[in-house]
Amino acid sequence: MKCERVCRKHVHRGYTDATVKLTLASLLLAILLAPAVRADEPIDFNRDIRPIIFSRCVPCHGPDGHARKAGLRLDIESGSRADLGDGVHAIVPGDLAASALIARVTAADPDDRMPPAEKGDPLSSAQVALLRRWLGEGAQYARHWAWIPPVDAPPPPRVDGSPAPTAIDAFIEARVRSAGLPLSPSADRATLARRLSLDLLGLPPTLEELDAFLADTADGAWERLIDRTLASPRFGERWASVWLDLARYADTKGYEADRERTMWPWRDQLIRALNADQPFDQFTAEQLAGDLLPDATEEQLLATGFHRNTMTNDEGGTDDEEFRIAAVLDRIDTTMKVWMGLT
Repeated sequence: MKCERVCRKHVHRGYTDATVKLTLASLLLAILLAPAVRADEPIDFNRDIRPIIFSRCVPCHGPDGHARKAGLRLDIESGSRADLGDGVHAIVPGDLAASALIARVTAADPDDRMPPAEKGDPLSSAQVALLRRWLGEGAQYARHWAWIPPVDAPPPPRVDGSPAPTAIDAFIEARVRSAGLPLSPSADRATLARRLSLDLLGLPPTLEELDAFLADTADGAWERLIDRTLASPRFGERWASVWLDLARYADTKGYEADRERTMWPWRDQLIRALNADQPFDQFTAEQLAGDLLPDATEEQLLATGFHRNTMTNDEGGTDDEEFRIAAVLDRIDTTMKVWMGLT
């Protein structure tokens, strides 16, 4: 597999850093983050525990003081350790017997068991086992993953000691082997060319492009095909489509009659930026505040259209301040979703 080389070329084009991470994550998530946690690895709060607590517990034991039950707050570590009265604590790190959380999620009496029946099914045995392990290991919380700087992880060694074609290959191979699965054989060259074109351009290769690649048997043929594919103007169109979705793009205003709004110049500027290998930090600054840059060019002014995609309402009788606030909230929400992965 050569996916790391392709991804490096994506990142080299700078602007695609975010979309590459999202796309690569979706491709590898099922492999690298399998739901079963091996017994020899520590519990990871964000991966293993946060999904349980925030989906099953936080609706009644979260930040909303009006909706909070029994004075228990489980979305933050300090709340989970609080004295609930009579010396009862939901979580006592390292002490399963003293942790009311375990007693309540495993209670035989439906009136005592959490979550309540009206809130859904009881936790599965696998979920309870994860909570037990987590408590036994100290019940440490962690910041939301979006706020934790990524760290390098050295590629795992191969069974035979030989170097893997790429670091990504090493991780995938190790995870596949740990699941007792065999590695798939390499695809034929025509299939590889088709996959590459569909991934990068969203289009199959033409017969001429395919024939040229199959006829190129010299060393570096695959790398040359990647370069040619990345140089296609269709590349910017393919990856612009991803960004347009993130930016809630439309050539209409939304609301009421959904009247026309001219936004295609921003779309075309976006495609040009992607095809021009614009660095992601520069791309970010221009998308969010191109109009505030010193001596802003027309292209930089157009780039700021990212936040002009918010819906606007000019129907007669509407409250201007109400919809101004709605637009501000939408822009903040979209910025944090796109750049920080928050929801």
